[in-house]
Amino acid sequence: MRRLRDGDDLALNEIMTRWEVRVTGFLLRLTGNAAVAGDLAEETFVRVYQNRATYRDNGTFAAWLFAIATNLARHHARWQLRHPAVSLDEEDPQGRRLREAVDDESPPDDSAEARERSEAVRSAVQALPHDLREAVVLFEYEDLSHQEIARIAGCSPKAVETRLYRARRFLRESLAQWLPA
Repeated sequence: MRRLRDGDDLALNEIMTRWEVRVTGFLLRLTGNAAVAGDLAEETFVRVYQNRATYRDNGTFAAWLFAIATNLARHHARWQLRHPAVSLDEEDPQGRRLREAVDDESPPDDSAEARERSEAVRSAVQALPHDLREAVVLFEYEDLSHQEIARIAGCSPKAVETRLYRARRFLRESLAQWLPA
């Protein structure tokens, strides 16, 4: 990032190669939509380039990068609230999918139970309120510290700890059938 900040525009390619999968995965967990996550990931790297001159080395690059991605995801979530749309993946009142989804991510030899459990976890994380979901994804999936998450979320490390506690309690209740007795 220092090279990019200092005028080496080709350094952006290295940053994108190194971080694209993690940023896209993070945004997928926040938004629950692969197409939206891909678009927001691209916009994240556009913002990295646009803000290269303001980058400071006082924190970790990951925290700075995920702060940009988080802000874009928040903006997108607010936009969606103002502009609701019907997803083709939602169920109609009779419980049928409006469009059948194809799951290309899992290998064919995975058991149905593993896919069902994975979908239950994905759904439970998506059902979390945005601030709790953001804390869980940054902590569990992106391995950021409470301090780094606090900087990204604009709150105190204690608030992050509280959010993680509440999220885990919610997930434990939501996923009770999948947890050992």
